[in-house]
Amino acid sequence: MARLGEGDKRWIVEDRPDGTNVHNWHWAETDCLEWSRSFLTNLLANKIVIDGEGNIKIRTKNLEKLEGEAYVNIRKGKIIPGYELNLVLSWEGEVKGDEDAGTSVMKVEGNVEFPYIADENADEDPEVKVTVKDEGPIGKRLKDAFVAKGKPFVLEQVKSYVNAMAKGGPAKEEGEVKKVVKKTSGTGNVAVAAPVTTAVVDEKAKVVEKKEKKKEGFKTITMTEKFSCRAKDLFEILMDENRWKGFTQSNARISKEVGGEFTIFDGSVTGTNVELQEGKLIVQKWRFGSWPDGLQSTVRIVFEEPQSGVTVVKLTHTDVPEEDRYGNATVVENTERGWRDLIFHRIRAVFGFGI
Repeated sequence: MARLGEGDKRWIVEDRPDGTNVHNWHWAETDCLEWSRSFLTNLLANKIVIDGEGNIKIRTKNLEKLEGEAYVNIRKGKIIPGYELNLVLSWEGEVKGDEDAGTSVMKVEGNVEFPYIADENADEDPEVKVTVKDEGPIGKRLKDAFVAKGKPFVLEQVKSYVNAMAKGGPAKEEGEVKKVVKKTSGTGNVAVAAPVTTAVVDEKAKVVEKKEKKKEGFKTITMTEKFSCRAKDLFEILMDENRWKGFTQSNARISKEVGGEFTIFDGSVTGTNVELQEGKLIVQKWRFGSWPDGLQSTVRIVFEEPQSGVTVVKLTHTDVPEEDRYGNATVVENTERGWRDLIFHRIRAVFGFGI
């Protein structure tokens, strides 16, 4: 077992090149307490339980209290909900009096409490306590009516909540919404053709404007690093899959041919070789699995050897999107950190190329 702080970097989410949670392998936790409050309010509040039967009317009122914790963990595609909740729901009832006898409507109020709704008891009905503020004959009659008709209703609603949490709760809903948003935005970006009668100058201006808009939302990462080695040695390390596996401790398949494909960091990054000059230049198309469909970036690594045994690497990584397909706006930051910490620093540490 690794010591604290010495874990294998392959399994640390924030140290991936793009910070993505590859195949949901790592824990992704969503706080669900406020979502639970809203969800249970919609299920339980202001619902008719009995409507005139036996001259009785009973309805639920407000979700008075929801305390505890609720969250959803997702790991490697598996949904693991966790919750321990104490819920209090208010209710009111009335008994319509006998008009001939001149008796009026009598009303009482009470509460329904679930002391412990928990994931560990998901397959069982939780304990339910029904109380009434007026313990007189009318209060007792309405309480008994609520136990008979209202208790099965509230238990069914809580069961719906348990099932929703088992399916991912807000984590599932957020994923679906973001997918819809991405599809909608993709459709909305279709350019409207200009009329044929438009002047040539205007057409050129629109083309330039369109290109500029297309680049909005993308950034360029530049970095200069120095190594105590020959340029061709560093070139070979970056283009050799066995050495790549060694210093990243992750799976890699790398073609050494122009036009050849590669996959690194256990498949989270894929791409194609565009231009290769041994010891001088690497140009590749890079794509991270968490990026929106169709997006590719360009990596350009220039090797310079100002003196024997010293190599300067100049990295330019263009067209890096600011957001991933899930709307996370940390792509640029995480990608830059990945180059620095998981590639360049690791090469120095493993091969002894530090200066």
